[in-house]
This record gives sequence, structure tokens and C-alpha cells, in this order.
Amino acid sequence: MTTICANAREALTGVEDGATILVSGFGMAGMPVPLIEALIDAGPSDLTIVSNNAGNGDTGLAALLAKGRVRKVVCSFPRQSDSWVFDDLYRRGQVELEVVPQGTLAERIRAAGAGIGAFYCPTGAGTVLAEGKETRELDGRTHVLEYPLRGDVALIGAHIADRMGNLVYRKTARNFGPVMATAASTTIVQVHHIVETGELDPETIITPSIFVDRVVAVGGHS
Repeated sequence: MTTICANAREALTGVEDGATILVSGFGMAGMPVPLIEALIDAGPSDLTIVSNNAGNGDTGLAALLAKGRVRKVVCSFPRQSDSWVFDDLYRRGQVELEVVPQGTLAERIRAAGAGIGAFYCPTGAGTVLAEGKETRELDGRTHVLEYPLRGDVALIGAHIADRMGNLVYRKTARNFGPVMATAASTTIVQVHHIVETGELDPETIITPSIFVDRVVAVGGHS
């Protein structure tokens, strides 16, 4: 059963040192900043963060990185104009980086949730991203063997949840949330609003409650 938490700090109870954490977001769209702030307060370290970006500005993931809590980042876009926190840490050798093409990142996470053992993908073939990986010729193209990417915890930003934990997203804030929810041992979701069970149109529910462990309402504007 999904637990409705009183606050973000309660929602982050039990996250341990060394955890792999999947964090939704495309830049700041769908980024669960209040949950990340609660993660900072909770204090776990030596974390592996899986997200599309490696932090923006000084908030969210960037703030977590600045605290020295992250050992490794797995992402598609480690560098943007406002990724100065990650840039500085990486150049000083204080954080590891694994770059994964965006579609491959999404599929590795989806594969974890779907129970797929591995898959072949042409993206990255013939580049440094394929070094050390098994390759195979399929239909005349070189494909790279990729493995699922699972998380101990997923931190997800959604729009509305009902009290069972069914989720509705809003526009581009949806991004990686649905696949990450399926691929973590514990899925923690922040939403703007929690409504009574039955108030959501079943046709609009993207993530069913079976994949959601904890929900917290953080307010905000839709």
C-alpha cells in the first residue's frame, strides 16, 4: 500500500549511504526539488545519482552535489550553461561520471522495470561510449549490449496523486518519471495535490499505484 507522508523529510526515511537513486527531471522540468532537499537533510552519502542532467544552478541536484554526497553521476547531459557545480567537482576528480545517450538511458531504466536482462542498441556504436562493451552485428548495423539500470530509490515529481498512489503528470514534467517508478525498490513521489481515490479519470493515470511506495504533497502551481 502507498503511504501518504506528512512531509518530504518523512518520505525520505531509510535512504542509506551508497544508494543508487533515480531522479526524474529534464533540466528543472519535473525535478523533485523538495525531495532532493529532504535527501540532503537526511544525510546519506556515497550516492550514485541517475538522472538526465547533472544539476542546474545551485538548487536540486546541484545542491546535493555541492554537499559532497554524490560519488557518481549517470546521465545524458552533464554539461549545460548552469552546471558549474558538477563541472567543478568533475574537473577536480571528486565525482565520477558515466555518460549514457538519452534514449539508451530511458531504455536501460525501462528494461529494469520490465525485467529485461539486457538489450542491443545501435546508439553509441563505434564511439568511446561503446568501449569495453560487447557488440553484435544485427541487420547490417553494429549494436552495443546494454544492461538494465535499477535504483534503490526513485525520487519523482508528478502533478496529482490519489490516496492509493496513482499518478498524473503535467506536460513535459512527465519525462523520466514513469519508467523510473517501475525500476526502483522504493519509489517516492512529490505531487502538487493529493485527491481522494476515484477522483482521477482512469484514462489519465500514467503510473499506477502498484509502482508507488510513498507520496507527499508539496504544494506549488500546476
